[in-house]
Amino acid sequence: MDTPLREPTFLILTALAAQPMHGYGLIGEVAALSDNRVSLRPGTLYGALDRLVDAGLVEVDREEVVDGRLRRYYRLSLDGERTLSSETERLRRNVEAATTRLSRRTRAARPTTPRIAGGLA
Repeated sequence: MDTPLREPTFLILTALAAQPMHGYGLIGEVAALSDNRVSLRPGTLYGALDRLVDAGLVEVDREEVVDGRLRRYYRLSLDGERTLSSETERLRRNVEAATTRLSRRTRAARPTTPRIAGGLA
């Protein structure tokens, strides 16, 4: 799997870090994690899960039949955990660098109070 991870992939792995989940549970969890910015359609999600399984980052945890339909649960694999951890650290360093530079910019850009020339009034 290529890094950096695309945001939907990162969020799927993040959701599975907590516990095994089935597809529709993942759709809701990814929406919650992203404050509804990322909305996965079932076809997109299951395509991503197939790629993540093929890459060894996600594994099938179990299957069960609910209301006559097969429900497959997925879990984060050890390789998936390492990949998520590495990507999280990369993003953390990027955020730290941006935060540092923005704070320097903010301090440098603060307007100074003009001094009035002359003595005491």
